[in-house]
Amino acid sequence: MDEALLRSLTPGVLTVLVRRGADFAAAEDAVQDALVEAVRVWPADPPRDPKGWLVTVAWRKFLDAARADTARRRREDRVDEEPPPGPAPDVDDTLQLYFLCAHPSLTPASAVALTLRAVGGLTTRRIAQAYLVPEATMAQRISRAKRTVAGVRFDRPGDVATVLRVLYLVFNEGYSGDVDLAAEAIRLTRQLAARIDHPEVAGLLALMLLHHARRAARTAPDGSLVPLAEQDRGRWDTASIAEGVAVLQAALARDRLGEFQAQAAIAALHADAPRAAETDWVQIVEWYDELARLTDSPVVRLNRAVAVGEADGPRAGLAALAALDDSLPRHTAVAAYLHERDGDLALAARLYAEAAHRAPNLAERDHLTRQAARLNALRAG
Repeated sequence: MDEALLRSLTPGVLTVLVRRGADFAAAEDAVQDALVEAVRVWPADPPRDPKGWLVTVAWRKFLDAARADTARRRREDRVDEEPPPGPAPDVDDTLQLYFLCAHPSLTPASAVALTLRAVGGLTTRRIAQAYLVPEATMAQRISRAKRTVAGVRFDRPGDVATVLRVLYLVFNEGYSGDVDLAAEAIRLTRQLAARIDHPEVAGLLALMLLHHARRAARTAPDGSLVPLAEQDRGRWDTASIAEGVAVLQAALARDRLGEFQAQAAIAALHADAPRAAETDWVQIVEWYDELARLTDSPVVRLNRAVAVGEADGPRAGLAALAALDDSLPRHTAVAAYLHERDGDLALAARLYAEAAHRAPNLAERDHLTRQAARLNALRAG
């Protein structure tokens, strides 16, 4: 069974049903039922036209559900003519499906879940496993999302920026269980890039590829975090880096800079350095200046403070940090790092311990705790 093929066909099949008059929620349920049937039937009897087979079975599933629901009798009268078998239509509404699943009325969590199910073709169980929540919880989230977008017309223009934010959220979830969400986000972004000629789509794809290239070096064998400066660059995926840089260069050549292109440019500069000591921090600060201009994000300014500390020395980094709200996530950890670079080990150790207390996850907490212990050991020795 070619799971990749099934998942790649899912959005096209769903959009065919919607075009025929099925509402989104009912169409999505019918497509999921058809996918289950395909898993059961195809190994022994593979179809010559996989998409056509899925469309036919999904449409029948939809009609069966419509007939069983007396409250939908009026709709049944409208759609009860089953189209004759034949090749699936060539109309591809996948791009509109992206826009629908990233509708502004959805919460980010709901938009992510709906995108993974409707565009990505993942089952509710697999999405729940990826997010480490009960299947019933994820089912409720997806059902609410489908109800929210049920009345949204399919022919209205969507917001590319919202779609990209949803895909970036998927990517940042990384890997849990048997679903690699980072790889899934890259697959979906490739799919989007094939359907829309937009430099920010290319920028996001480049950013994902460049970050994902470092994945194998990000953790030690015991699962602990390895900071960028300490990573074994020989473990970085050079093919992904080369592809990411090429995609980025083509996007930047169009002279329509956006935040994902700027982030990708920073990642590319890190990837270009054979050793951490050879990183071009001056250029990275310049790109953070561009990114701050585009986003006015305090998180960007926090990261810029780190880059300034590397380019111009820790005192300059601390001066940039002083202009920011100290309640920002990771502010204390950045302060600890810069004070350590400046030679104040006692203050740095105390700040690392404080940052560990505020860490959002166990891996980061352990890393910061080890940093505090390392400095305390140095001071004691």
